[in-house]
Amino acid sequence: MPLIKIRDLHFYRGDRAIFEGVNIDIHRGKITAIMGPSGTGKTTLLRLIGGQLRPDKGTIEVDGQDVHKLSHRDLYELRKRMGMLFQSGALLTDLTVFENVAFPIREHTQLPESMVRDLVLIKLQAVGLRGAHDLMPNELSGGMARRVALARAMTLDPMMIMYDEPFTGQDPISMGTLVNLIHKMNDAMDLTSVIVSHDVAETSEIADHIYLLSAGKVIEQGSPVQLKRSTSQWVQQFMQGLPDGPVPFHYPGNTLEQDLLERKDAV
Repeated sequence: MPLIKIRDLHFYRGDRAIFEGVNIDIHRGKITAIMGPSGTGKTTLLRLIGGQLRPDKGTIEVDGQDVHKLSHRDLYELRKRMGMLFQSGALLTDLTVFENVAFPIREHTQLPESMVRDLVLIKLQAVGLRGAHDLMPNELSGGMARRVALARAMTLDPMMIMYDEPFTGQDPISMGTLVNLIHKMNDAMDLTSVIVSHDVAETSEIADHIYLLSAGKVIEQGSPVQLKRSTSQWVQQFMQGLPDGPVPFHYPGNTLEQDLLERKDAV
């Protein structure tokens, strides 16, 4: 059974359809990527999985539980088993690195401070930042902030972690470090990882399965190798970053000649 099972998902913002009949399976122990052009609802999908938003139609099951039929208390308990790495890192700016990572442990457990300290240092060691535990968020680089946020997402030993654009704005070294960490953590902790990203090369390097979304639907899915071999022009354009193709370079409208002639006629 997949850890996350999405069936016939429909979600609208006003008259605009974000999802229309989407079906997705996210399997246990795997790294699954959700990719597609900007504005296709990738981050919205993470919020639907976490129960922050409700679908207009369809179901989302996490570990056999229908997320949107759970009571507030049961949803709260389920969320304890979900880690989340936000695009911005979302560190609490008035707390040190240590206090940021300790926050979920203190919020959700009754562990003594001696054990909290040990757990925080172990998680920071895992991301290579134990020596930075006394720093404030404004003293961290962008890559370091993401790694602290990853340590915080792991503190309660979740069954899954969702990553919202983890590689955005990172320099090559930081990006490589994050790619390596996500892969190693997934294997070492027997996690299930869901990555929303635009970074085709980095995501393809570690993803077991990729779903490509566009216009409210799953356009294609498969392993990175299968997608690279796809005969779909749309898939090839996205995976190779081609400027023109099924998604045109020019915004729809009259031809340049028509607009120039219309202007002359008006004069």
